[in-house]
Amino acid sequence: MNFLYNLLLSIVALLLPMVALFNKKIQLFYKGRKETFSKLNSVSKTDKVIWFHAASLGEFEQGRPIIEELKQRCSDYKIVVTFFSPSGYEIRKNYPLADVICYVPLDTKSNVKKFLKQVHPTIAIMIKYEFWPNLLSGLKRQQIPTVLISGIFRENQSFFKWYGSFMREKLTAFNHFFVQNETSKNLLNSIEFHNVTIAGDTRFDRVYDILQQDNSLDFISAFKNNHYTVVAGSTWKDDEELLVDYINNHASENEKFIIAPHNIHQKQIKELQDCINKKTILYSEKEGKALYDYQVFIIDTIGLLTKIYSYADVACVGGGLKTNLHNILEPAVYGIPIVFGNKKYKKFQEAVDLLKLEGAIAIGTKKDFYTTFANLQSNPNLREKMGTTNFLYIENNIGATSLILDYLKNIVANC
Repeated sequence: MNFLYNLLLSIVALLLPMVALFNKKIQLFYKGRKETFSKLNSVSKTDKVIWFHAASLGEFEQGRPIIEELKQRCSDYKIVVTFFSPSGYEIRKNYPLADVICYVPLDTKSNVKKFLKQVHPTIAIMIKYEFWPNLLSGLKRQQIPTVLISGIFRENQSFFKWYGSFMREKLTAFNHFFVQNETSKNLLNSIEFHNVTIAGDTRFDRVYDILQQDNSLDFISAFKNNHYTVVAGSTWKDDEELLVDYINNHASENEKFIIAPHNIHQKQIKELQDCINKKTILYSEKEGKALYDYQVFIIDTIGLLTKIYSYADVACVGGGLKTNLHNILEPAVYGIPIVFGNKKYKKFQEAVDLLKLEGAIAIGTKKDFYTTFANLQSNPNLREKMGTTNFLYIENNIGATSLILDYLKNIVANC
């Protein structure tokens, strides 16, 4: 199995440059990795290093509370953060609390050997998943303490199948698993891993801390102008089609809409704007405009959504129809109802939980969308009930960060 895996990696390495010519995301993936080892040159042999690895942006946000606490407590350590995906790296490549941010190299034996030699981490912290066989073998071989945080396991993963011995063996690299739920713990126990703690999801701590910051935005306040407002965050085309149909054909003049698309390329923003027959303004064109006079506000920039959710009466979170659901905890902490697509959410424990608790609603058709939003708009008592459910869900699930840090202080000296 090792031979086949490494053969496949060799083929991928050969094909990547060619595929990158025709795919912008793969181009970022390929070119970014060519810079990995040069970026790591800033790590000296005498540096003490804590290494975090995240697949993409969502996993980074799960690791962020731990990064920030360790940065504060362990000032004599360097923090190295690696990403697998361009969608995480491109957004967080300038994150100020990490000393080095780069792509994790392709999982070849030579890359792993070179990477671990340059980074020489005191501890490796993997976030949620990303189980690269050669990397895990290298960590185990060099006896580098390795921890999984905010982990989540499912029965359909190869670890739990009759043919999964290759990947099961790789899990022995982990000194400890901090998982999100009991199902994950039971699955690991079933394959004889008992170094497992149910800690929950560190993102609860992250979003709960959001309430302590200043979330005011004068231009959003001016646009809202005390009107009922729906904030649609991280939307994709499929989400926007449902939303635009509602705005164009069903929304009253007293309803306002803020749309923060996942894709903010100029062409896609223009297409979205042209589909809407209500008075619409872009963030990039807001200066000098009477924002209260518009019904739809399109946010064609990044970095504002977390604060914008604080102005919502209802949040509509994108990704649940065709890709993967985006972060619903950020709006939930503000105590507002949440709506998302009904197809791509089951991998996210918080979505499953909030549907069960009736703090969220999953929709999939124009009729569903109209019925749901008409009901929420006309029923403030329902909005209050759902919002309270969502806030209490956040409040009842904080604490993962402290639990993990208690464990890490036994490995990371003087922290």
